[in-house]
Amino acid sequence: MSFRKEQHQYLKVTTDFNTSKLNYSEYSIDQLKSIWRDTLNKGMHGICFSMYEEGQKPGDIVTEIQVEKRIKILKPHTKWIRSFSCLEGNEHIPKIAKNHGLKTMVGAWLGEDLQKNEEEIEALIQLGNQGLIDIAAVGNEVLYRDELSIEQLIVYLNRVKEALPHVQVGYVDAYYKYSKYPELVEACDVILSNCYPFWEGCPIDYSLNHMQKMYNQAVGVSKGKKVIITETGWPNLGGSEGGANSSDENAMKYFISTQEWSLKDNIEIFYFSSFDESWKVGAEGDVGAYWGLWDKNEKLKF
Repeated sequence: MSFRKEQHQYLKVTTDFNTSKLNYSEYSIDQLKSIWRDTLNKGMHGICFSMYEEGQKPGDIVTEIQVEKRIKILKPHTKWIRSFSCLEGNEHIPKIAKNHGLKTMVGAWLGEDLQKNEEEIEALIQLGNQGLIDIAAVGNEVLYRDELSIEQLIVYLNRVKEALPHVQVGYVDAYYKYSKYPELVEACDVILSNCYPFWEGCPIDYSLNHMQKMYNQAVGVSKGKKVIITETGWPNLGGSEGGANSSDENAMKYFISTQEWSLKDNIEIFYFSSFDESWKVGAEGDVGAYWGLWDKNEKLKF
């Protein structure tokens, strides 16, 4: 997760919210906690796997024991697990998830380091050939970060599609990137779209409707291909982004409403995220560490 203000040129986010408010605007904190817990216990389509415990960061090697512990926590609440890399212990995630009967969206992390990209792609293909991948995500927001060209990315996509013809292959980025790059739609088997009303400064009362507009924008250019929301969420601590405020109350409201919409309209959503990760304080500001449904100590928040 990294995109922020660039998308304002795609969906104009000002004070012009002329749609109905979120259903839970008038609920008390205690009421929200009860509904939030009930919603979580009903289960969700998918969740993004948070790798790192306190004191860890990307580059550290994560053990199978650590992955197993967290998969066991998530298993009762989700059907799918999404991972972001195939190296440094991330390769344990799909294997252990499959052992627990979960489906997997497995990501290869791509960036400017072409040698590291080779390692990621080869590891992704190896996991796919072992039958451990249901959807392969070739890159995550690499176009947003301007670390690869669209031409380079499509070469990677086609390579994985050729190597794994039995696996659905796609690329993850902000919803509006598919409007900007129609050739990306052509190259993907499935459209993997990140949708964050928070980063567009949308007040919580209008957040669900705004996310639906993001999703529909991706659907509108998908040429009939399935669109999956690969990330959406709301932080419970930290600063604000425009009219979007981080708080326990808003994080609960957003999760509840998102899951209700997912169930009602059969929208496939991977919620971001499972566990808080302290290392994310930085480029995303102080909110970066507080997107989990569980805190950094693996304790359910609400």
